[in-house]
Amino acid sequence: MTFSIRKIIRAFAAPEHRLSCSSHLWRDGFEELRRRTEGAHESGAFLLGDCDGERRRITRFVYYDDLDPHSLKTGIVVFDGAGYGPLWQICRETGLTVVADVHVHGGFPYQSQSDRENPMIALPGHIAVIVPDFAKRLVGANELGVYTYKGEHQWTDYSGKRADKFFYIGLWG
Repeated sequence: MTFSIRKIIRAFAAPEHRLSCSSHLWRDGFEELRRRTEGAHESGAFLLGDCDGERRRITRFVYYDDLDPHSLKTGIVVFDGAGYGPLWQICRETGLTVVADVHVHGGFPYQSQSDRENPMIALPGHIAVIVPDFAKRLVGANELGVYTYKGEHQWTDYSGKRADKFFYIGLWG
């Protein structure tokens, strides 16, 4: 019953949103991303959750360096493909799926050429979120870089004001 009430409230609170996260989970995940940057380098996580058609709900952060301990050593995220095995194992064990990924940049939340050319999940529809300023302060959706992968290194940009309509962070995430 709670699940159906949540879906109904979310439909009213965020009718057009494709990605959602509870504010509590977002804050906790954001703080952990900040901690892992050590104020000096990128960090990131796979965002696991469930899908309801085009809508995706984040329920868990799985940090890159927990899957690949060397992924943050160069200052930018360099994720070894061997880290996907443990990620898929977590998905199997929890029944969750990768709904998006998030990583932190030192400046603005724009995709770098490397980001565009190397999606963490190279399937059309995958969502990539970029957090600015090494996550030094908690930001809302409109301050994030939000991109969906179209395939062949092409992306749709939902950043800025468009992100507010795409990514809901709130009570009923």
